[in-house]
Amino acid sequence: MTHDAVRVIRDEHAGLSAMLQSLAQMVRMGPDAPGMGSPERYFDVLRAMLFYIDAFPEKNHHPKESNLLFPRLARAAPRLLPVIEQLERDHMSGEMRVRELMHLLMAWEYMGELYRAAFEAEATRYVKFYLDHMRLEETALLPVAEAELADEDWVVLDEAFTSHADPLNPHLPRDPQFDRLFTRIVMRVPAPIGLGEA
Repeated sequence: MTHDAVRVIRDEHAGLSAMLQSLAQMVRMGPDAPGMGSPERYFDVLRAMLFYIDAFPEKNHHPKESNLLFPRLARAAPRLLPVIEQLERDHMSGEMRVRELMHLLMAWEYMGELYRAAFEAEATRYVKFYLDHMRLEETALLPVAEAELADEDWVVLDEAFTSHADPLNPHLPRDPQFDRLFTRIVMRVPAPIGLGEA
């Protein structure tokens, strides 16, 4: 049986992965991409994507993993401690890394092409870091959690992970603020990545 918390984690990972892949495609396309319209629109879309990544996962998803899932797994399967410690380090550095990426984007936007390469290189590293992080959780932790956590653990985890809103997850409640942000991103990103003008 797949528990609600695991479904939510996997769904949120899938949504976040789609956002990260879109971010990577936008970085490869650059501000002069067909359908972008103007550099201002390009920078606006990237800022919105980075804001979403900072505002939702770093505030909702990661704290629940760190405060609820990881401690229970460490007790039930102490052999996973090295992996849990690595994932915790990722969580602790993730917020700083996305903020640094926003700073690099602003340097490129406000100070010119001289800063473009630094942003693009860090964006590529960040997307890989985040995708690797989610893959490690899904392959090394979640199967063990489903096999070894007790029913009382799942009561707490299922309740916690199904209690927040996420516009990228159709199985969770909607949040008007995140919905507005997500809609802004989708409608401004050119097709085929988003629904904007191709």
